[in-house]
Amino acid sequence: MVDCDFLVVGHGIAGATLAYVLRQRGHHVLVYDPGQTNSASNVAAGLMNPVAGKRFALTWRAAELLPFAATFYRELEQRYNQSFFIEAPILKLFASIEEQNAVLARSADQPWGDFVAGFVTADPNLPGVHGPFGGAWLRHGGHVAVRELLAALAAEGTRDGWLRPETFDWARLVTSPAGVTYAEQVRARHVICCEGAGALRNPYFNWLPLTPNQGEVLDVECADLSTAQVLNRGAYVVPVGTTHFRVGATYRWPPFTDGPTAVGREELAARLTVITDLPFTVTGQQAGVRPAVRDRRPLLGSHPTVPMLSFCGGYGSKGVMLAPRLAVMLADWLDGRGEIWADASLQRYNALRPVGVG
Repeated sequence: MVDCDFLVVGHGIAGATLAYVLRQRGHHVLVYDPGQTNSASNVAAGLMNPVAGKRFALTWRAAELLPFAATFYRELEQRYNQSFFIEAPILKLFASIEEQNAVLARSADQPWGDFVAGFVTADPNLPGVHGPFGGAWLRHGGHVAVRELLAALAAEGTRDGWLRPETFDWARLVTSPAGVTYAEQVRARHVICCEGAGALRNPYFNWLPLTPNQGEVLDVECADLSTAQVLNRGAYVVPVGTTHFRVGATYRWPPFTDGPTAVGREELAARLTVITDLPFTVTGQQAGVRPAVRDRRPLLGSHPTVPMLSFCGGYGSKGVMLAPRLAVMLADWLDGRGEIWADASLQRYNALRPVGVG
């Protein structure tokens, strides 16, 4: 029988950051993950953007989450001697004069001033960029090489034995007031579900209001397109090399397709042609399912009736920005020295759990 303090199920960005924080605090952590290459975290471009969507709305708790995430990823870069986080300006291109006027009016006051570096009201004159209505330059954002980050953590976990490349079977979990046992092989004080959209199949947490959506991204080669910034207009264009970019993302509600689609490829290619008139070549296409939540807020905390089981997830398309701060928050709570934000606590949905379930 293997004993551990925390058993973490899932090693996407939520589970990986939480497991890392717990291990750094000296806890014995065991992680189960099947290693799916098409998981939402592995497919993601890793964009950290202070602005959300067409409404130019400030991202939830951006003032705290963005700097915290940047510091966290810099720490991981030092530990693994790899580059994971690229701090880069984001150019939000305007689609019309009307959008230009609306954004200028909206961003006149704080807290916008902390994130808007400036505006251009005409073409920004960047190599290959089509922006006749100008755009807003955003600061304190960037992008994370999520796949490479997770691979570095997983390599350490495989070497040191804390990561098991297996699918976790919740039917083999036995709970008791003293803790939990799994498959008659592992004994843990606490188990945390970090399965992303897969939690919909979890018998303990399938009542949570997860509303997963499928997204597709393209990898493209486009010589001469500016790589000095992230571009955003109907799609993001994230530089991943001197001539390569990741373009995304689509949003599709269930039922989902199995893998990338021709429709998704055409949609993203069309969006890219709005941003640049340069020729480009599609070199790859991927699809993953995001673990979104009905109210677009994460879900953290313990099961209402099985307190040795907790949930960590529901990050949607903001995973790289949310994960570091929420990992530390949940670790503090698990250590008995902190509280979970009310608007991130799964307790706000306890009434949804059917009587007698989980």
